[in-house]
Amino acid sequence: MSDPETKQIDREMADNESARQAASSVRVSSFAIAITIGIALAVFGWVFLRR
Repeated sequence: MSDPETKQIDREMADNESARQAASSVRVSSFAIAITIGIALAVFGWVFLRR
């Protein structure tokens, strides 16, 4: 079976992957929020200019 050193390496790899996925999720969420705000401002400006 796996020795303790291999298990520790596997745990560290899993932790690193988890941190990488979390950072990616934050980056994607921030991008989605920025796009949504941009669209909302564009719609608001379009409605404002049409009045």
